Amino acid sequence: MTSNERKMYELEYPAPAVDGTSSGPTLIVAMQGYADAGHAVEGAAGHLKAALDSRTVATFNNDELIDYRSRRPMITMSEHEITDIEEIDLDIRVMRDAKGESFLLLSGPEPDLRWEAFSKAVADLADRFNVDKTICLYAAPMGAPHTRPLVVSAHGNDRDLVGPMFTYDGMVSMPGAAAVMIERELHNRGRRVAGYTAHVPHYVAASPYPQAVYQLLQSVSDTSKLQFPLRSIEQDIARVQQQLAEQTNESEEIAQVVSQLEQHYDSEMASYRDKNPQKMMPGEAQMPSGDEIGEAFENFLAAIDDRDRGLNKGIGSGQSDQTGQSGESSMWQDNDQIDLTDDDE
Repeated sequence: MTSNERKMYELEYPAPAVDGTSSGPTLIVAMQGYADAGHAVEGAAGHLKAALDSRTVATFNNDELIDYRSRRPMITMSEHEITDIEEIDLDIRVMRDAKGESFLLLSGPEPDLRWEAFSKAVADLADRFNVDKTICLYAAPMGAPHTRPLVVSAHGNDRDLVGPMFTYDGMVSMPGAAAVMIERELHNRGRRVAGYTAHVPHYVAASPYPQAVYQLLQSVSDTSKLQFPLRSIEQDIARVQQQLAEQTNESEEIAQVVSQLEQHYDSEMASYRDKNPQKMMPGEAQMPSGDEIGEAFENFLAAIDDRDRGLNKGIGSGQSDQTGQSGESSMWQDNDQIDLTDDDE
């Protein structure tokens, strides 16, 4: 390791196991940037860290990457003394999804400095841990209504990561981000990489918008086959949608704006459908592949065989049938700027 790398990050010792699938783990990049509409990227990273087990793999050096004048940490004073200074954590963690499969998460504040060196360091770590694919998360405001399915657009160099998703044709110029530099470096090294952008209704872009968090994570789940616990986000979505419905109903002006946005959205989506009949539209569930359908059917048959063997064993031993109905039902149970501030929280 060069002196430049030692300054850039430190590896955890002893190093936690990073296994993932046989082809290598997925790396999710979810850094807080300057245009995180609806706090979607920050919310996605925060939800994963709160809901799943994780261990730090590599910690980046804040003094090399962060301009403290633009990102001043909060301090706490008590009894005339400084008792705490907020920590700024920019790191890579190994996490396990709901199935126990490992993946990597790069999260924390977007670096202010040394983007080139930072992106190369991240790519070096991707090489070190044999990362199979990298998905970078973004969020941007869009002239779309909250009453229509949220659009998540995709870009990247791999058909499996981008192919079925919503994409924009033509050329677009926009301000860059550190995550984009990571994408370019990984692409130059021949690695699979994609970026997913949640397009948040512009009038709620300054407030936390859980629908964007949900759709980003669901999009990652659809293409990576990682399983994330999302039920708590669904509850937040219902609360925010109720708030938006109430504010829309109370204001004729807001209702008129939303109606105009709906007409424009419907027209654009109809045009996109005509041009891209094979694409998955916003709000549509991704169809499972033939292999996935076959695997699910095999698991279903195995569950029936296990249940029948249990029933026969109970009857043969003179036991009463206590598992028939409950055993059958268990196979079908699921495993576990409008101001949107909640005054009750």
